[in-house]
Amino acid sequence: MKLLHIDSSILGERSVSRALSSEVVEREKWICPDLDVVYRDLALDPALHLSSAHMAAWAGAALEGARLCCDLELGQEYLTEFFEADIVVIGAPMYNFTVPSQLKAWIDRVVVAGETFRYNESGEVQTLLPRGKRVIIVSTRGNVYKADTPTAALEHHESYLKGVLTFIGVDNVSIVRAEGLAFGPDAKHTAINRARAEIAALMT
Repeated sequence: MKLLHIDSSILGERSVSRALSSEVVEREKWICPDLDVVYRDLALDPALHLSSAHMAAWAGAALEGARLCCDLELGQEYLTEFFEADIVVIGAPMYNFTVPSQLKAWIDRVVVAGETFRYNESGEVQTLLPRGKRVIIVSTRGNVYKADTPTAALEHHESYLKGVLTFIGVDNVSIVRAEGLAFGPDAKHTAINRARAEIAALMT
């Protein structure tokens, strides 16, 4: 059994998403002591944003520059790790109403036509991923974005991640959420405790 643990927060030790994603992984390891864990810190080792040079390389053009070569290798590692993982834990804070750019760059390496999905002759999307892959998203947000709130229309975070994962055929997606973290110490404490209860419920 393999688990891919991804963090994308730029806050280091002050990050709530990092703390909670680690708790999810520790619980999974407690359930399965032989779990093989691969860790990626996208803030410390980010992929480049896609460029015309990437597209040309994928189309078969000659590679130019060590930086591009290294980034293409990193992207292939991302893809292999995601493909092989039975469980993926993603620490995903909300930045400006969506995911961190580092996480978006990772997504651009794993949502690839011909690798994780393909279109058939009718234009339907078919997954190329192994069945049974499970993804746990640890979502952290300063504000509250529930459906009945004034900020609901600005939520392009969890909905984006779930949409992308569903598109490539991952239908087992759980969300652990801590939101309202910017509303003061008491609200932050309550939100984190609520998220920890959700983690415990996931593992039962």
